[in-house]
Amino acid sequence: QVQLVESGGGLVQPGGSLRLSCAASGFVFSTYAMSWYRQVPGKEREFVATITGPGGITNYADSVKGRFTISRDNAKNTVSLQMISLKPEDTALYYCKAVGHEYGYIKHYWGQGTQVTVSS
Repeated sequence: QVQLVESGGGLVQPGGSLRLSCAASGFVFSTYAMSWYRQVPGKEREFVATITGPGGITNYADSVKGRFTISRDNAKNTVSLQMISLKPEDTALYYCKAVGHEYGYIKHYWGQGTQVTVSS
């Protein structure tokens, strides 16, 4: 059974830092691209960052470039998102997503999300 479990969210002041983690199981983690998305009520879920399986190539939304860093540990089946210089507009529910191929089919998996609130 596939599981993606996010952790590390919380309340932080503007300018502060948080580190989100996503623990994965039930699929061949190292072959999947892993991403973080976020969503606020009433808005569409938006892309934050992604990292490929092989090679670990990263890409970021313009709004978080230079402040967020995505990384992965294929030995521990985890992906992390280090967030610094947080802004109130970073407040959202953050989701972990896995995308890969199995038996010729593209598979998409989502976690349940972890809340990040940036407020003084």
